[in-house]
Amino acid sequence: MADCRTLLVAGTASHVGKSTVAAGLCRHLADSGVSVAPFKAQNMSNNARAVPASEGAPGAAWGEIGVSQYVQARTARVPANTDHNPVLLKPRGDAESQLVLDGQAVGHYAAGDYYDGHWEAARETAEAAHERLAADHDVVVAEGAGSIAEVNLHDRDLANVETARLADADIVVVVDIERGGAFASLYGTLELLPDDVRERVVGAVITKFRGDRALLDAGIAEIEDRTGVPVLGVLPYDDPGLPEEDSVSLPDGDQRAVSGDDDVPDERSVTVAVPRLPRISNFTDLEPLARVPGVRIAYAPLDAPLDDADAVVLPGTKNTVDDLRDLRAAGFGDELREFDGPVVGLCGGYQLLGGRVANAGVESTEDLDAIEGFGLLPVETAFREAKRVEAVTRELDGAGPLAGASGDVSGYEIHMGRTDVPEELPNPVGPTSAATDCVLGTYLHGLFENETAREAFVDAVYEHADRERPELDDDRQSPYDAAADLVSEHVDLAALDLPT
Repeated sequence: MADCRTLLVAGTASHVGKSTVAAGLCRHLADSGVSVAPFKAQNMSNNARAVPASEGAPGAAWGEIGVSQYVQARTARVPANTDHNPVLLKPRGDAESQLVLDGQAVGHYAAGDYYDGHWEAARETAEAAHERLAADHDVVVAEGAGSIAEVNLHDRDLANVETARLADADIVVVVDIERGGAFASLYGTLELLPDDVRERVVGAVITKFRGDRALLDAGIAEIEDRTGVPVLGVLPYDDPGLPEEDSVSLPDGDQRAVSGDDDVPDERSVTVAVPRLPRISNFTDLEPLARVPGVRIAYAPLDAPLDDADAVVLPGTKNTVDDLRDLRAAGFGDELREFDGPVVGLCGGYQLLGGRVANAGVESTEDLDAIEGFGLLPVETAFREAKRVEAVTRELDGAGPLAGASGDVSGYEIHMGRTDVPEELPNPVGPTSAATDCVLGTYLHGLFENETAREAFVDAVYEHADRERPELDDDRQSPYDAAADLVSEHVDLAALDLPT
């Protein structure tokens, strides 16, 4: 560990660009020949990926980590494992979260119960994971969570304060200027840090700036003079397209937002409606579709009509049962049954499309026996206490919205439900999947990351909409390289004195 350098990318708030800066650093260092690994001691997110467990960690062969650390491992060009995010909290409602240590779910706890009874174990888990990474790499790029200046949490801030201490880390503070008040936020953050942590801050990075960089010079000079902390760079507002970590990036439940390619005219575009589930998870499953020219992903309120939709995708959910009740109360089931286009349910969305859901109390925050789904697929689901977490490869035998597609598709499964599928139903994505002429349900997260499945689905949507698809653009830069370019071009990396 003594030879390893740890750099903590902390922030003044959530969603300020920490993940982009961390990913960009990982790719830049990796491409410079440096052995680098990402790390986030504690993450709170329902966007998770199934990855191999660390060789030094106890438990099963597979575990789950936050999607940002999976992405950062790819930018670092190292295989992702559970050490990259040893503590994961997955909110499920009623102020409770599922606690995942070393990739394995250990229980559901309210915040007070977690801090009083499980935080020390979480810290030990995080420290052991960092030690393993530090033993194998030259640099660990750690990402903080939320704000590093939450004074009410400084005695138990695992992702920020404790990471700085246990990893002997230098700190770069990231501040988002788009929201306004960036200089005040940065100054206040530095003032509120514990003294020993404040001494570790080696610089700051301003993100999401629009306009003439020279307009910031006076403010930067003032903040550097007042704090002694250099501003190492100003990143322009330029989203590299990395998967989002959590639902902060999505619209509120009563708002509608559309993402996708705005360069394609309406007459050659299609809209995929996605209900904005209150407990949505793994919505990064939709991002490969949003990158297809002409495809627009519309996150919509639960009571929104589907009149302008050409297809519907029901995403994953951390709480299938409670989201099902909210959807039904909003009248979404009636809208869906009237919809005649392609429909895909992914994981929890698959369970929503089926019939009876048994052992519902395992998933819900209330004590329930069973609840009825929307009935678009004649399947039944029963929840169990044991969670399935595994990366898988399935043989694609196209049917329904994937008609005509074939070959292997890879992804991952994270679920506690087991779904019984009648023998007569097609299983286009492995034995637990089910399809009718226009409806597909599957547990395979990452389905649309596979070109074969993605192209078949988009073709089906265009065929149903009776529109001509625009040509594909294969020359776009990868989001990993785009993040590296953003950081290397606009941040004084030499000032960080990182290995090269």
